[in-house]
Amino acid sequence: MLNLFLALNIDLPITNTTWIFFLVLIIILFAPILLDRLRIPHIIGMILAGIVIGEYGFNILERDSSFELFGKVGLYYIMFLGGLEMDMEDFKTNRSRTVVFGLLTFATPMVLGIWSSYTLLDYSMVTSILLASMYASHTLIAYPIVSRYGLSRLRSVSISVGGTAITVALALLILAIIAGMYRGEIDQWFWILMAVKVLLVFFIIIYIFPRIARWFFRKYDDNIMQFVFVLALVFLGGGLLESAGLEGILGAFMVGLVLNRLIPNLSPLMNRLEFVGNALFIPYFLIGVGMIIDLRTLFQGGEAFKVAVVMTIVATFSKWFSAFLTQKIYGMQPEERTMMFGLSNAQAAATLAAVLVGNSIEVSPGVLLLSDDVLNGTVVMILFTCIISSIMTERAARKFVVKEDFSDIETKPQEQEKILIPIANPETIEYLMNMALVMKDEKAKDNLIALNVINDDVESESQKAHGKRQLERAAAIGAAVDVKVETVARFDLNVTAGILHTLQEYNASEVVIGLHRKTNLMDSFLGTMTENLLKATRRQLMIVKCLMPVNTLRRIVVAVPSKAEFEPGFTKWIERLCRMGRNLGCMIHFYTHSNTKPYVESYINKNYSGIRVEYFDFPEWDDLLLLTSVVNYDHLFVVVSARRGYISYKSSFDRLPMQLMRYYYDNSFMVIFPDQQGDVLDQMSFSEPRRHAEVQQYSGILACLNRVFGKGKKVEKKKD
Repeated sequence: MLNLFLALNIDLPITNTTWIFFLVLIIILFAPILLDRLRIPHIIGMILAGIVIGEYGFNILERDSSFELFGKVGLYYIMFLGGLEMDMEDFKTNRSRTVVFGLLTFATPMVLGIWSSYTLLDYSMVTSILLASMYASHTLIAYPIVSRYGLSRLRSVSISVGGTAITVALALLILAIIAGMYRGEIDQWFWILMAVKVLLVFFIIIYIFPRIARWFFRKYDDNIMQFVFVLALVFLGGGLLESAGLEGILGAFMVGLVLNRLIPNLSPLMNRLEFVGNALFIPYFLIGVGMIIDLRTLFQGGEAFKVAVVMTIVATFSKWFSAFLTQKIYGMQPEERTMMFGLSNAQAAATLAAVLVGNSIEVSPGVLLLSDDVLNGTVVMILFTCIISSIMTERAARKFVVKEDFSDIETKPQEQEKILIPIANPETIEYLMNMALVMKDEKAKDNLIALNVINDDVESESQKAHGKRQLERAAAIGAAVDVKVETVARFDLNVTAGILHTLQEYNASEVVIGLHRKTNLMDSFLGTMTENLLKATRRQLMIVKCLMPVNTLRRIVVAVPSKAEFEPGFTKWIERLCRMGRNLGCMIHFYTHSNTKPYVESYINKNYSGIRVEYFDFPEWDDLLLLTSVVNYDHLFVVVSARRGYISYKSSFDRLPMQLMRYYYDNSFMVIFPDQQGDVLDQMSFSEPRRHAEVQQYSGILACLNRVFGKGKKVEKKKD
């Protein structure tokens, strides 16, 4: 390589920005390819590559201002993504275990770190405390392994991620205090001013940031604007916390926590945030870290090697012992201990922040708070802890997967989940697709089918081109979150027939369809196409009207009729709503009959105990007007209905369209018709004949009577 640079007449180190960026991209591109064959975590390769090309390696690149800038962005990004991907509901469910583990995984390294640094390395007490705080903090380097195996909802994972917030906050607080001491900032007002500033920043981030973000996401749906807006909040949070006296990475972590509910895991914005961070900012940061390391000091004298060995052993043992104590206290399984140890052992972001700050502070002229030996020993510790973390997390994840495969073999549903999404209106494509994405199985990457139907009698090329563009847009929305959307364009007798045939051909489990627009006064609320679809299939049908972006919905209010538990599709719609609540991070309120409530509660407690849910008795199903006081503009109102002739069907369902149109016109809502017995497209019954003209006539007469008597009731109420 050196000969190549000489042949190109390029002086070393390279200072040309074009060549610097090119070489960094080459490292980011080829390092994972090589490391995959060697079974080495990518983070190790990036740091090693930085060592090779840096000043203390072959001196190919100079660590200029670009590495300072991108390194800062990458450091913030690691902490921001950690907060953004945390499961807040699982954190609340296991908060006592999380607090205990967080305190143990902070206190144990602190005690062992102070003792080892003071007695074995002969450091001062202040240096020993700062060094111990570096052992205490950890970074979720191995979290992508958990996500790849689909185990992010495990109790041990939630405890580990929650413990990260506690230990990082405490470690950074110690760093801020020690740094303030040597900068002459600590006096009698230091603690009061610092507490006031920190509390003010916390209030701004926790209370104001989410409200600004919710307003912005509702008003602007441009992907680039949303991405830039989120990054601006991240660095604003970091800057505010730095001005308060703490490190900015804690602010980035807090911004990730408060935006957690507004950026679902399966959303284009989340995909873009992860993509840009993992593709550019984080690797740039890791390469920059490697460039400041001088491994030659490990072999020039015994002190640097001794420091590296002590740091690695103490950091690793203290994290394992913390996981061991937590396991014994709460009677957890060995695999859970291994998972907690694996996730909490890796040292990276906060550790590097502490060592870089300590390495820049002079205790006395020429004497650093953390010497170069500690700096190089820290990198050796990072290398080994990241390797150990990746290996142990991978081992624990495989054990969990094997246990799940055998324990759930009898309880796994036999039905294959496939969601059919008929699209016709360009204005509804995005919210229909996003609604399907937040209720789909996260592990399945190809269970969405987008359909566009053209009548046989339409031969217009513009209609075909229009339908093709709609399908391409639906596929693009799915591709933005790495979900393959199968697109189907077909000619059929009519739209209803096209949906039914596609439903049967692809064996779809349910249909998500938008509420049609009324074209004339005689048109029904659901529309002829939807009504015919209901009569021709027994599969679950979800009719959606959404007035705002799905990720900005704040609550889901569900009206459940009595005897809904006896319908075959009872657990399916609960499953879909629970997924929505989990992915959107919003509260679910169930208004149901007292006899039905135990069945809903039992299923949720067994399968989704971490989501936020409340139950209310709702015996007066006949009048949905009673719920208008609890359904706000930023709520999703879900009505569980039923087809005529089935056990949970009520005569009041005939008034449902009128009530939704009158009382909930300005709300987002979803009407669910669950699975029913007899999945035969041509099935006929005495309770629901194929010819339904008479039913429509009776419904029209009933609607007229309701309007007449409804006015009378209003007058009586006014008189009262």
